[in-house]
Amino acid sequence: MTESLSPTELACWRAYIESSQRLLTQIEDELRATSTLSFADYHVLVLLSEAPGQRLRMGELAGRLVFSPSRLTYQISAMQRRGLVVRQACPADRRGQEAVLTAAGLMALREAAPHHLASVRTHLMDDLDESEVAVLTRVFQRLGDRLRTTHSAAPTHG
Repeated sequence: MTESLSPTELACWRAYIESSQRLLTQIEDELRATSTLSFADYHVLVLLSEAPGQRLRMGELAGRLVFSPSRLTYQISAMQRRGLVVRQACPADRRGQEAVLTAAGLMALREAAPHHLASVRTHLMDDLDESEVAVLTRVFQRLGDRLRTTHSAAPTHG
């Protein structure tokens, strides 16, 4: 049995889809115009820069990015060719691999960040007041937590 959405819920869903796609496209276009990084590159670099030792296991990185293992392998390989990251064996488990931020990757992130954050401010934050920021933060954190739990409990295919 399929439940339909009320007109208000449908309007919310459609507004979310269209505005989120436009927002991500605008921010990525501006990131590419002001740096050599894609949005995925930037997100990888941010996660690695914030991680202990500026390194993350590939599986954890894939989960945080919401990437399949093959998509992450492709992403990291492309970034490795550009000198932004390297892959190394995990010190605790030589069978595992970690993505590690390089000095060049950190420099690229530091150069891109001011322009990227200005773009986020211009295209998102400047249109929200403090209470709206708080509400959106609560909503998306709750949704993210639920979706992570749902996704990790779902059977894998392949």
